[in-house]
Amino acid sequence: MNTMIKRIAIVIIIVVANIGLDQITKSMAIEQLQDKAATYYMNDMFVLTFAKNDGAFLSLGSDFNPTLQFILLKALPVVMLLLLTFYTFFSKELNKYQIFALSFILGGGISNIYDRLLYGEVVDFMNMGIGELRTGIFNFADVSIMVGIGIFIASNFFGNKKKPVEEIPATES
Repeated sequence: MNTMIKRIAIVIIIVVANIGLDQITKSMAIEQLQDKAATYYMNDMFVLTFAKNDGAFLSLGSDFNPTLQFILLKALPVVMLLLLTFYTFFSKELNKYQIFALSFILGGGISNIYDRLLYGEVVDFMNMGIGELRTGIFNFADVSIMVGIGIFIASNFFGNKKKPVEEIPATES
């Protein structure tokens, strides 16, 4: 199989798996958590609670005017995801770990933008923390994005970096 086709197939499989997991868990959250009290696990370290978010991370932008919300929370992310998709498919500068990482970021980003475009909001349902130190409420798309970022950063420090081609010194005759 052609290397490029294999790469695109792997990216699509990872993206679709991330979208599928996120959409299934959001549906479960709607069915199981909506209009119910939060459920606490492991001494309140992990909480399942239902929330709708019409903003971005930590509801940022939810109070913007509709035009600015459309540009920053819908149009710009769609353009960025399209550019990232082409970069992930075709860049010769990426190693296999970076491709894997960007596939996770794409899966999470596409799933959240899908909800934002279709429903005007995203379903969030998980919260973690210890005592007063807590995360915001998030979903599996957010987890996919953070896992992708983590892998991408680690790959830049520990992955197989492509070394620049050194110039071959001229020989004297």
